[in-house]
Amino acid sequence: MIHKVLLIEDDPAVAGVIQMPLADLSDSPFIVEWVRRLSDGLERVSKGGIAAVLLDLFLPDSQGVDTFNTLSLAAPGVPILILVDVGNEDIAKEAVKRGAQDYLLKIRLDNYSLTRALHSAISRKAVEDALFLEKERAQVTLNSIGDAVISTDISGNITYLNQVAERMTGWSGAEASGRPFAEVFQIIEGVTREPAHNPMQLAVEQNQPVGLTSNCILIRRDGYESAIEDSTAPIRSRTGKVIGAVIVFRDVSEARAMKLKMTHLAQHDFLTDLPNRLLLNDRITQAISLAHRHGNHLSVLFLDLDGFKHINDSLGHEIGDKVLQLVAQRLVAGVRTSDTVSRHGGDEFVILLSEIAEAGDAAISAQKILAALARPHAISELKVHLSASIGISIYPQDGHDAETLLKNADTAMYRAKGTGSNKYHFFSQNMNVRGVERQSLESSLGRALERREFLLHYQPKVDLETGAITGAEALIRWMNPDRGLIPAVQFVPFAEDCGLIVPIGRWVLKEACRRARAWLDAGLRPIPIAVNISALEIRAKDFLEYVCIILKENRLEPRYLEIELTERVLIRDDESTNFVLHALKAMGVRLALDDFGTGNSNSSYLRRFPIDTLKIDQSFVHKIGASADDAFLGAMMNVGKNLKKRVVAEGVEEREQLAFLQTEQCNEGQGYYFSPAVDAEHFAQLLGTGNPNFEIRAV
Repeated sequence: MIHKVLLIEDDPAVAGVIQMPLADLSDSPFIVEWVRRLSDGLERVSKGGIAAVLLDLFLPDSQGVDTFNTLSLAAPGVPILILVDVGNEDIAKEAVKRGAQDYLLKIRLDNYSLTRALHSAISRKAVEDALFLEKERAQVTLNSIGDAVISTDISGNITYLNQVAERMTGWSGAEASGRPFAEVFQIIEGVTREPAHNPMQLAVEQNQPVGLTSNCILIRRDGYESAIEDSTAPIRSRTGKVIGAVIVFRDVSEARAMKLKMTHLAQHDFLTDLPNRLLLNDRITQAISLAHRHGNHLSVLFLDLDGFKHINDSLGHEIGDKVLQLVAQRLVAGVRTSDTVSRHGGDEFVILLSEIAEAGDAAISAQKILAALARPHAISELKVHLSASIGISIYPQDGHDAETLLKNADTAMYRAKGTGSNKYHFFSQNMNVRGVERQSLESSLGRALERREFLLHYQPKVDLETGAITGAEALIRWMNPDRGLIPAVQFVPFAEDCGLIVPIGRWVLKEACRRARAWLDAGLRPIPIAVNISALEIRAKDFLEYVCIILKENRLEPRYLEIELTERVLIRDDESTNFVLHALKAMGVRLALDDFGTGNSNSSYLRRFPIDTLKIDQSFVHKIGASADDAFLGAMMNVGKNLKKRVVAEGVEEREQLAFLQTEQCNEGQGYYFSPAVDAEHFAQLLGTGNPNFEIRAV
């Protein structure tokens, strides 16, 4: 039998130690589901189907014994094992006194101890459940005689239906007797239309009363559907042994329909059926919470129709209302399903872009919206022409709550109106800080390619076993005539915002390949050159064609080119990006995942993309020496090894860091300990003579 085990643990390294051994067993009786917060754990156990819980008492949203108390109240029928660090055994023992099955030291976790502890906890809980006080079947049935009642034996076969149950299921008692419960009582989730959990089975397995989810639907024998609510309880013998279960349920279709209608009316605009201010504020608050958790941005667009009062006055309110409905339809059609379009009142609308990578995404959406609204609106025989003004605020720089973001977007909208109709404007405070610098940089960036002001520096990648240079990362620099040498971090964001990142990125790709060919022609040892590629570049339709042309022009074999991408690039457009990556891989180009560990990567996610190399972000390397961070870093390198990827550690600066990486058998390193990024001539010397500062063997 397969048991679902819920792991509530914030430390990914500990989670990896628990998940991987159990998952690697070919005949493992356990499936581990991992969450990092107590709130997420409470939500999961409420759905049922969890055989045991592995719980860390110290979580981001709960600390100490209170963590166990809260979970045990929410999941009284589920055995709980405490995960504890050395030094916190007393707290773990207190949790055991309060009902936890046992506790396990994190430093002693292994496959054998985990498996034994889980088997023991599940078996022990089953025995404890079997000792609960008996309740007679007749008493349960009599207490519920006004509703539908069905009972089963321990095998899940029907033993009884009352008349209400016969009417609601379409089965007579005689026909249903002895049949499997799921055959007679067919239920689905109202939202997903997927089969719902068998409540009888849950009651028997958990040995306690359970209820259906709040949106369950019963399908009668003839296909008629009715919304139901239920209560299910186990039936026990005199000795306390579970011998069956009884379910009591009722038709709540009318009550549920009325509740849904009232809820919808309270949260939506009566004219356009769009979310109203109440629901919008809730959506923005939820989006802020998610954006904060994942380090993302979101945007609020405040839209006001230009000259709408004139339409109402000249054509009448009936036409005006129809115009507002058509505007609502175009706004909804112009955004993603994950975004929210709301009518704020009158001729004002608010669009929540729930997740954006950069401010430029909000500008693109605003442009699309203005273009869509500018098309004539046909009403009867009339063609109404509209324009709008849009103000844009961005989280987190323009506000950390819904009220502030709305207020700032509203302010920006009035600024847009002041510059003329059919315009959009970002919240001015953000532009005031960087406006002059941005304008100057953008103006200079537009001429930098023509003036050949860009150059590439190269930082070596080093084999941590032999000290040999195994590759180089090409890093762009801007030799600005007024400001001197400018690193990429200071101008690449502006290049992305103003649409110059694609031509600049293509120059980098071309120059890196040209330099690789020059080194080969000079008789230097061949190594792959890594080039960073942005999301805008890889989404360009002719990206693959351009890579082929550059390789052919420079007579460079594809294996000497490595494309580096961040996790954000992969997540943003999964299907099309996956196609491009597989095409590059088929050509022979190497692929590397940059800044590994800073995003949401997991083993199943990484298997979808043909990545050759994982580059561990330098922030983790710089923290080497802190035990928790060391464990997490080791776990990340183990992920790479298990997936048969090469692992490169970025930002190696100290001998101690190198020693740790060698102990963990990291493949390659990159950083100032070996060499900073240097110009092409200096790098050619390193490649030809080696670097006496590497000192690999001495460590």
